[in-house]
Amino acid sequence: MAVPTVAELIANGKPCFSFEFFPPRDADGVEALLATMLDLRDLEPSFVSVTYGAGGSTRARTLEVVQRLQTEVGITAMAHLSCVGASNEEIRDVLESLGAAGVRNVLALRGDPPQGETSFTPSADGLGHASDLVALIQGDGDDWCVGGACHPEGHLEAPDLATDLVFLRRKVDAGAQFLVTQLFFDNAAYFTFVERARAAGIMVPIVPGVMPVTNVDQIERFTRLCGARLPDGLLAALHRCRDDPQAVLDLGVAYATLQCAELLRRGAPGVHFYTLNRSPATRAILRALRLHEPWRVT
Repeated sequence: MAVPTVAELIANGKPCFSFEFFPPRDADGVEALLATMLDLRDLEPSFVSVTYGAGGSTRARTLEVVQRLQTEVGITAMAHLSCVGASNEEIRDVLESLGAAGVRNVLALRGDPPQGETSFTPSADGLGHASDLVALIQGDGDDWCVGGACHPEGHLEAPDLATDLVFLRRKVDAGAQFLVTQLFFDNAAYFTFVERARAAGIMVPIVPGVMPVTNVDQIERFTRLCGARLPDGLLAALHRCRDDPQAVLDLGVAYATLQCAELLRRGAPGVHFYTLNRSPATRAILRALRLHEPWRVT
């Protein structure tokens, strides 16, 4: 039986729920992650994705986890692939390994600079942009399903929002079949971004990425790194309970559930959950969404 593509799963008329994981550092971590995914499998996620470490540092582990999620857990898996620290030949080698494992879904990213470096420099015989990587993958000759990333509040390196959309359009024109957003907490940013993208001729599905808050220091660090904004009201509420981990978790789950419900009610094609390799928050949110089915509310 052929493994469905992510593009097909997004377009099947039902909300597409997906989980993102990062590759563990060791073999024990891999087994723990697979156990987490088995715990989440009854929630029937459409697909799962596995990230790529800075500079391609987790390449082998990403390949292992993606293959095992698809073959052992039985869920469509998508591998992140970046062009940082890799030549074109190395990228083609990774694609060959993915293809041999039956993985056909790839999220094409430029990637972050290697640890200790503050700016991106293409490798010798490497690529400079995610759009170049999309074009390379689509020109590989296999039947790849390729997605890309997008930033509702603007990429940190973009001089302005209009320029950011120009580069995003290049990515789609190169063959990206869907987009997944960076995390955000203000739904107005997502809906405004989708309107601007459509006006710029970007017509592929745009799946919102949501990260449930489980730790205040952690989410403040993440938002600084990616340029996402924490709304003043949410930030104030988190600070009031930051010394009570359970209260923070409860607030994070409640906020993300309401956020996802509005996104789905107003037409988002699904939700991509940034899980941080943990299941309780995502499980609670997705159970509530499936029970309430806000996408059916008119």
